[in-house]
Amino acid sequence: MDKKKIEEFREILQEQLDSLLREAGKTVSEMTDEKANFPDPTDRASLESDRNFELRIRDRERKLIMKIREALERVEEGEFGICESCEEEIGEARLRARPVTTLCIDCKTEQERQEKIG
Repeated sequence: MDKKKIEEFREILQEQLDSLLREAGKTVSEMTDEKANFPDPTDRASLESDRNFELRIRDRERKLIMKIREALERVEEGEFGICESCEEEIGEARLRARPVTTLCIDCKTEQERQEKIG
């Protein structure tokens, strides 16, 4: 993959990372600023349910942040876009759909097939 394409993917990854970090910051500030007093148990339960849902989403995003940082490291090391299994180049369409991927479509398909068997 040429340097121009790699730089384009670096920018995509950095934008995703920045966006996720902004959202995480908003969630923390919203949860700490909220001083709601709900005498009604139903309202309290609704708030707790919403918070739990929000925290599950943020946990998934935290995992994605780690994958984005790993992908940015691969960019720096010159390993971005190379399948960690077969060491072939990962297709550009796959990288556009999921820039944090570490497997080409063939290796990922095989991995999923093995998971179904096992």
